Amino acid sequence: MADGKAQPIVIKKVKKVVAGGHGAAWKIAYADFVTAMMAFFLLMWLLGSSTKAQLEGISKYFQQPLKVALEGGPSAGEETSVIHGGGTDLTRTAGQVRNGATPGKTVRPNTTTVVVRQEQIDRANLEALKKALDEQIRVNPQLSAFRNQLLIDITRDGLRIQVVDSDKRPMFALGGSQLETYAQAIFHDIAPTLNSLPNSISITGHTDALNYQGQGKGYSNYNLSTDRANAVRQVLVQSGLDEKKVLRVVGMGSVAPFDPADPNSPLNRRVSILVLTKAASARILKEQGAEQTASTAGEANSQLGTASQPSAASGAAPMARGAASGPPPLHVGPALLGQGALPKIPSKP
Repeated sequence: MADGKAQPIVIKKVKKVVAGGHGAAWKIAYADFVTAMMAFFLLMWLLGSSTKAQLEGISKYFQQPLKVALEGGPSAGEETSVIHGGGTDLTRTAGQVRNGATPGKTVRPNTTTVVVRQEQIDRANLEALKKALDEQIRVNPQLSAFRNQLLIDITRDGLRIQVVDSDKRPMFALGGSQLETYAQAIFHDIAPTLNSLPNSISITGHTDALNYQGQGKGYSNYNLSTDRANAVRQVLVQSGLDEKKVLRVVGMGSVAPFDPADPNSPLNRRVSILVLTKAASARILKEQGAEQTASTAGEANSQLGTASQPSAASGAAPMARGAASGPPPLHVGPALLGQGALPKIPSKP
């Protein structure tokens, strides 16, 4: 230096503080904690606002998802959208209340909307039942052996299951209504699956065009088709089907062949099981006049003309069920065939 004096050496040290008071790591942990608490309180709110029926439906879904999808349950298949509009009435304790409904006030839904929704529910349930039956046939060796004789489709009136005959494996004995052992196994296995839906069932029997001797004056194809349909009904009920679900058992004879080009084809010998939609069931009941039109028993008696019944004082005794005042009816059936009264054509299946 010019003046000869030495300059002092200055050393600057910077002290670094890691995760000091102004660090941001704790913010991330706090944000995770707040998010978890939000999710927890949201879950508790949902549980508190759900009814007992809804909670049971959720529990059953996780236990048996397919059963809930087929049978339905609280909130199952009752909404047209997965995004619910409006709010939920938190004052209800059981069942379902329409969004925005006031307790004690009757809500009248749109009839057209209800009908369309019911048809959608029916369609979805029948499609689920068809998938369940197809899967059951695929995994069940007894059913998969008869896959070519099991025809399943969805019609306007419901899910139709047709079991057709084969020359090598007929369902029934020759000209009779006794199911073969392997045919009984088919209906025994599908009965519980059919019982999973609350829908009514119609069973129809069909035959080929081969006639009995007598040209229908005695035991005919109509008797045979009806007896075979009833035999299938009996096996289904014995295998777990609720008998109350059987709406009708019909014998069509040979008037509705599966193969019109060949009236004697074994395909025409079949039994059709139809799982009816709610609309089809209501239509059948209306056609048969089974719907009750009177609002009270008095109106029903007035319409039927039975308002004044004979009393015990007039000397009229009540008739027991099944008693008849006239001669016993003449029964024409397979018993007469054994006596040679109405022999059948030997080739009649």
